[in-house]
Amino acid sequence: MRKLLFLITGILFCSIAFSQSWEPAGDKIKTRWADEVNPSNPLPEYPRPQMERGDWLNLNGLWDYAIIDRGAKKPEQYDGKILVPFAVESSLSGVQKTVGEEKEVWYERSFSIPRSWKGKKKILNFWGVDWLTDVWINGVKVGNLKGSYDPFSFDISPFIEQDGEQRLVVRVWDPADRSCQPRGKQVFNPGGIWYTAVTGIRQTVWIEPVNQKYIENIHSIADIDNNSISVKVISGNASDEDYFEVTDSKGNRDIVTGKLGAGRPV
Repeated sequence: MRKLLFLITGILFCSIAFSQSWEPAGDKIKTRWADEVNPSNPLPEYPRPQMERGDWLNLNGLWDYAIIDRGAKKPEQYDGKILVPFAVESSLSGVQKTVGEEKEVWYERSFSIPRSWKGKKKILNFWGVDWLTDVWINGVKVGNLKGSYDPFSFDISPFIEQDGEQRLVVRVWDPADRSCQPRGKQVFNPGGIWYTAVTGIRQTVWIEPVNQKYIENIHSIADIDNNSISVKVISGNASDEDYFEVTDSKGNRDIVTGKLGAGRPV
């Protein structure tokens, strides 16, 4: 009984200490839902409305962060904790600082790969980062992307170490209105119709295991005039002999079914 009480007390203490390491910065545009944010599990739902996979690892939560001069080396020490996936300038990030075009924000966290994923490809997904993003896994750069509104992914399987924790590092730079990239109404000096510029990870980050041959994306185009729809499946490692079957259903009734080769529309 004493051991059980000690264990429960220890878990409760760790949970409270974890939560107390983060709190919103300021109260700008704060709603009642802000008080319901759980720093140990923010935005727990699967982020992609299509192609939902049941087995996945949510990387949202508290990450180490630092804001340093652009072009400088990876920081040896971090400024503190930031709650991902909220932009640096937001209240819910716990930071609410302006990064600007002369600075970069660095993120770092560790994670462990479930043993059940052995033999599977490991896909690292970013649902939204603003703007120029570089990503490292265990000290190896796996890729980069320019963009604010497009999700992107990397196959990190070759860079995963067999045992122990994995290290994920992300660097982000965003010049906002000091450059020419698509940015909506984001500016460094907001006012009137212009919004505060946001920097960094602003949507869910997650990892999911997939088979050696898997579906990367699905593109569909509706043709209202001809009462038809065209579907194209983007696949990873599919061969010319592989095909996909697409079925349009209503309730329990299949309306139409088509077969297509990899990368070809039907």
